[in-house]
Amino acid sequence: MKKQFSYAVIALIAAGTLFTACTKDDPSPSQDSETKYVLITLADRVSGNKAGFISAFDEMPTGTVSNASAGSLEGQGMGGWRTYGNHIYKMFRTSDYATGIEKINVTADGTVTAGQFISSKDQAAAAKYFGTGNFVIKDENTGYYWDAAEPTKIQKFNPASMTANLGSIDLTNAINERGADEDGIKFRSAGQKFLAIKGNKLYANLTYAKQDASQIGFFDDFFPDVYIAVIDLSSETYEKTISIKNTGSIAYINENHMYDFDDNDDLYIVCQGRTAIGGQSKIARIKANETDIDATWELDFADDFTTDYNGKFVGVFAKGGKLILTVNTEPLTGGPTGNINSADIWKFYSVDIATKDFTEITGVPVGTNPGAAMAVVEVDGKTLLRGSTVSGDNGYYEYNPANHAATLLFNVNVGGAVSGFHKITVQ
Repeated sequence: MKKQFSYAVIALIAAGTLFTACTKDDPSPSQDSETKYVLITLADRVSGNKAGFISAFDEMPTGTVSNASAGSLEGQGMGGWRTYGNHIYKMFRTSDYATGIEKINVTADGTVTAGQFISSKDQAAAAKYFGTGNFVIKDENTGYYWDAAEPTKIQKFNPASMTANLGSIDLTNAINERGADEDGIKFRSAGQKFLAIKGNKLYANLTYAKQDASQIGFFDDFFPDVYIAVIDLSSETYEKTISIKNTGSIAYINENHMYDFDDNDDLYIVCQGRTAIGGQSKIARIKANETDIDATWELDFADDFTTDYNGKFVGVFAKGGKLILTVNTEPLTGGPTGNINSADIWKFYSVDIATKDFTEITGVPVGTNPGAAMAVVEVDGKTLLRGSTVSGDNGYYEYNPANHAATLLFNVNVGGAVSGFHKITVQ
């Protein structure tokens, strides 16, 4: 990306704060240190290519910081990331926004660069069917991902060496257990939106899409239930299909994977609902040591939060028998002028899993849809909430579960909206 575009974006996002980007509270620029606090920000929410920055800090940021410096990585696809230990990955290539898996490199002097990239076997298919690069990592050397070139298979890769084409798991027969002769199903896939590993089992959503023109496989479910294939990873063979009843659109196609594990290894899974603006949105659970959807528990937007207006869940963080969610505070509207992605309407709540009681979290602003960003992260034992608003708030807030309140840890004034924060040890 050319520097003249860079400075234009910074100027727009900073809105006059460019010349006050460095304050006395800023951590010093990264020196040679093994520990890095890595921050990603989204500067361009308009063009669709998600331009932004990734920077590394030697210390936990405090006060007001800039996320655009000499060692920063600037480019596209900066809406969020997925992390595994000391490794950071994006689903969009920094140079051109192509879908796949990109590894981010951080050196001891704080320089951030785009590393190796795993692309689709068929770029035309990847451009037509969103989701190439949706992935999950089992261990340092084993991961699984979806490629639009072979939509009914799950591909295998090595996340350490970024080597692809290591085989695949064919789920064609599992998909065809239902709807094989239905003319209304225009597209079928396995793992396009949801891939998770729990107890040496791989869970992959099965897509049955009604559309064949645009947004194929998203908010166009043919069946009223969501189906998930269960694969045994010891043999990499299909075991069974489980279902989440009366919902739609499990997860999505960006770095916010929309599921999380509680401390006891219970898995919580987000379904956004029938449409992009909600309807039958819910969170389902697979309990620890189980492989079926828990029929005794679900969190339903309408039944458990409100029937006053439409809405949906867009992410989940689980810890200590509680869920942290961001929930819309008014009816959702879609399209380019809708409030779903461009208005300060998303509020944080803590939800007691046992009682399903919602408690508002104070201190963090009601902000924009986190989108590809993880709204909640844990760093150095702190639970941090993403607080980013159209009106100018932009930082991470430390959450205190004792009083359901959050306080500002650090604010970002150059580089765009905060989209991810992670601590690594440089290898």
